[in-house]
Amino acid sequence: MNTLIYRVIKRLERYALGLATQRHSRKDLQKLGSDYGGWVIPTSLLSNSSVCYCVGVGEDISFEMALIDTFGCEVFAFDPTPKAVQFVHENARNVRRYHFNDVGLWSENRRMRFYEPRNPNHVSHSIVNLQGTSRFFEAQCRRLSSLMADLNHDKLDLLKLDIEGAEYEVLESILEDQVKTRILCVEFDQPTSILKVGRTLRKLTRTGYTLVSVDGWNCTFVRDNL
Repeated sequence: MNTLIYRVIKRLERYALGLATQRHSRKDLQKLGSDYGGWVIPTSLLSNSSVCYCVGVGEDISFEMALIDTFGCEVFAFDPTPKAVQFVHENARNVRRYHFNDVGLWSENRRMRFYEPRNPNHVSHSIVNLQGTSRFFEAQCRRLSSLMADLNHDKLDLLKLDIEGAEYEVLESILEDQVKTRILCVEFDQPTSILKVGRTLRKLTRTGYTLVSVDGWNCTFVRDNL
């Protein structure tokens, strides 16, 4: 794609997302975690009894640690990427209230291929092969509703999805299964697809989610009608 066109598309998308949040501002929004791995969330909606799922760990768990430190809640993290597994083992193996699972999230319970990034120093792999590479590893994936059933959770207070392009398919399955999630944090990849992002935003809005924060391509939604 022409570089100029790409820049225009990105500006249009950011402008549209910004307009969407202007009418739904909240006074309880706060960014937790590092500049790179942090997320803006409504802090008044979480407590020490909250259950948080963070899907996509990589090598930055500052957001997950901030959730535990700030609210004293249980955080369940999921990522099958070898570098992520090693990072958690070295940095958070004995952290109370932090529960790590080396599985991926998808719309089915099955093994999937995770394609590596072009830069070997990067950690994020992609089921949808965002960067068009040929090398991959395979790992077990779960549908969110199935994963929650195994962990005896009937609703979530927070769900973070940072899953390298798989968010569209996963969100479809979440809406199909009517999974109850109060706070939904999603990083949208493949930002050149305006229609894809727009369709997803409309589906979430119709389901009762309100877009309350946009931080780069990290979008935070709140659902009040649970």
